[in-house]
Amino acid sequence: EVQLQASGGGLVQAGGSLRLSCAASGFTLDDYAIGWFRQAPGKEREGVSCISRADGSTYSADSVKGRFTISSDNAKNMVSLQMNGLKPEDTAVYYCAAKVISPWCGEYEYEYDYWGQGTLVTVSS
Repeated sequence: EVQLQASGGGLVQAGGSLRLSCAASGFTLDDYAIGWFRQAPGKEREGVSCISRADGSTYSADSVKGRFTISSDNAKNMVSLQMNGLKPEDTAVYYCAAKVISPWCGEYEYEYDYWGQGTLVTVSS
């Protein structure tokens, strides 16, 4: 059974940094993609960043480019999202998700097969 465990959320002041982690387990294949999504209060869930174990490619939304960096530790089955220069508009519940059937990055939540629970990131002004 595929399981995803997101952690690392918290409260930080604007301009600060947080590092989110997604621990993945239960995969029967080596190739999959892990994406990070976020959902702010009253808004739809949106894609933030993604990394593919199939080809190493990454994707980042325009709103986080230059501030957020996604990385993968394949030996530990862990994907991290380093978030720097945080802004109040980054406040949201952040989710990690796995894309297995087609193991390349995708921007949209319907493309993902498995989801972890969220971790709350709050950025104060």
